[in-house]
Amino acid sequence: MGLGDGAVAPVMIATAPVNSPLVSVLGGGQLGRMLALAGLPLGIEFRFLDPSPVAGAGTLAPLVVGDLGDVDRIDELAQGATVVTYEWEGVPADGARAAARHAPVRPDPRALDVAQDRLVEKETFQRLGIGVAPFVAVDERAELERAVDAVGMPAILKTRRGGYDGKGQHAIDTATDIDAAWEALGGVPLILEGRIPFTRELSVLAVRCLDGDTRCYPLVQNEHADGILRVSTAPAPDLTPELQAEGEAIATRLLDELEYVGVLAVELFEHEGRLLANELAPRVHNSGHWTIEGAETSQFENHLRAILGMPLGSTETRGYSAMVNCIGTMPDADAVASVEGAYLHDYLKAPRSGRKLGHVTVVADTPDARDERLHAVKEVVDLHLR
Repeated sequence: MGLGDGAVAPVMIATAPVNSPLVSVLGGGQLGRMLALAGLPLGIEFRFLDPSPVAGAGTLAPLVVGDLGDVDRIDELAQGATVVTYEWEGVPADGARAAARHAPVRPDPRALDVAQDRLVEKETFQRLGIGVAPFVAVDERAELERAVDAVGMPAILKTRRGGYDGKGQHAIDTATDIDAAWEALGGVPLILEGRIPFTRELSVLAVRCLDGDTRCYPLVQNEHADGILRVSTAPAPDLTPELQAEGEAIATRLLDELEYVGVLAVELFEHEGRLLANELAPRVHNSGHWTIEGAETSQFENHLRAILGMPLGSTETRGYSAMVNCIGTMPDADAVASVEGAYLHDYLKAPRSGRKLGHVTVVADTPDARDERLHAVKEVVDLHLR
């Protein structure tokens, strides 16, 4: 029977399938947002917990506002979830364990215990036979003198817990820097690390599924300024099969040791042709953002596949890629769009000096074309670094 004159057709409201998995995420920043962007086309539903009522992931899925360690808010987040994950290594491990009363938490919170204490992290590397720079724990002022003697100079003093993007660190180049380093950081547990004259900074991203199936992306070369990642190039230039195999072996040892499920990133130094581990990040990682356009399966989709027990996707590249972080302010979108093979990602965050507001990925069929496009994008983005 047709509609009469003036009749209004009923509005059909699309509803999610009854069996749609629900992924609850501790943290609702840009990494959570990109997880949702990868998962929504797969029919995955999301719920986020974040202290900020304007967290970027909240534009895509329900947002619970509260502290990441607030048990009541965690209960609200995790109720009815298929699985709980986290998008920041600073999530309180006890908060992640509280979520496990309602649903599996993947990766296991034990990964947070390791990543949140630089001494435990370095000891874990060492125990697994993974090379590291020399290090010594420092709790008292007198211990710092002895640690400098043991490690040598130059060195860097770091807080064992907290700190990221260059925060919670103080360089010690000469004996005259010791007092200033202690004045800046003393009073909390510290670690002194030797500064290795490395050739370059690299990272390896790997993903492990519930059944132990593990896949690695190609090693990435990273450039930092002021302690903040600026550019990642994938695959890393002059990447040999031997170096790739060494990076994969490091990641696999950690994944197996931690019975890890999801994406893990390991930041590395290349030193005298070998790899030294700097730190691990138990989450999707800034140096893997290029995978959205530059790999067969992005790190975000593969993380979701892993934690939900789905088959992993291919980690093969789609040509040659690079990523440039947008720090402090966003570049002009039209200027980015004028660069062939460039893709702008806006995290919808308020501008602030030193804050990651977005990134631009470039993809090309050859390394030379990639580098040309990267140069053009850097000229656009570099105008907005402050």
